[in-house]
Amino acid sequence: MLARAGRRLAGLLFGGSCLLCRGAASELLCAACDADLPRIPAGPGAEFCPRCALASPAGSVCGRCLARPPAFDATVAALEYRFPADVLVQALKFRSELSLAALFGKLMTEARKEQVDLVIPVPLFPRRLRERGFNQAMEIARHVVRVTGGRLDPHLCERVVDTRAQLDLPVEERERNVRGAFRCNGFVGARVAVVDDVMTTGSTLNELARTLKQAGAERVVNWVLARTPAPA
Repeated sequence: MLARAGRRLAGLLFGGSCLLCRGAASELLCAACDADLPRIPAGPGAEFCPRCALASPAGSVCGRCLARPPAFDATVAALEYRFPADVLVQALKFRSELSLAALFGKLMTEARKEQVDLVIPVPLFPRRLRERGFNQAMEIARHVVRVTGGRLDPHLCERVVDTRAQLDLPVEERERNVRGAFRCNGFVGARVAVVDDVMTTGSTLNELARTLKQAGAERVVNWVLARTPAPA
């Protein structure tokens, strides 16, 4: 705590480049702030459901996914959605800090576990894309494919319904809100990774996976930067 306060004070007095503490850094984040990122453990011993990336004993498929199997086959998340990950996500999404897309792409490629044929970003409805000026999922996906390979196709799927913002809705209404929201413009027939910034209930990703499966996708995995914890 004192060390972080010292870094922030030094940043205020002397300037710097770390996006979080404003201290000196050769990258977007200094080494200390990078170490503070709430990374989700991967590999043997990681106690997270391989399907939805929520905590699950021994890394087994969780009870939620067993009771109601989602349309997607797996989820890989780099970070837990809590400070300072939430601050960084909001900086990209609402303050247009596009330089963060490269950092997010790097974190996500470090966490990924399998090869895919096709990478698509979660599409925005055209009106929202015009208002924001960019699709944050697309900006992240650009950097992901530079490392992972696979074909980036931002036009294969489109959002055809201007749904209400999921954050404005109770959890039980989110699935209904996105039903029929996406359309695929062609046969998929491949292993697909869907890129997004944050996975909350998974309703949007589930609906997009369902649409992709109907279009012939063999397997759909979610590659997300951050995962919110399960509701209490």
